[in-house]
Amino acid sequence: MHAGSATLFAAALALALPQAALAQQTPAMPELSMGVAVLQGLDKVTAHVVTIEAPVGRPVHFGTLEIIARACKKRRPEENPESAAFLDVWELRQNQPAQSLFRGWMFASSPALSAMEHPVYDIRVLDCEK
Repeated sequence: MHAGSATLFAAALALALPQAALAQQTPAMPELSMGVAVLQGLDKVTAHVVTIEAPVGRPVHFGTLEIIARACKKRRPEENPESAAFLDVWELRQNQPAQSLFRGWMFASSPALSAMEHPVYDIRVLDCEK
């Protein structure tokens, strides 16, 4: 199989997975499951930065965004530091249906690897806690 077609196949397979199975996928690292994703929110208009504690499975709000951490994983202390969170981010606007902005893993050490695209807000993972 050609490398490009293998990548397309993997992407198609990932899209075909049921939502519950996708939420259970974990990054390739020996990890500890944690109960709270520690995020940083930035309002690009006002330059206001806030730390957000997002308990896994419970929605939190930042501006017009609703953020749900589906999983938060952290490498064991003896490994190189890394935290990753699987996030669902929605934009909630009055009199409009909710719009999905981001669904996937975000890594603390590489925020640009899978960044959320939004003209006003930026979200990144800082850490995972119990």
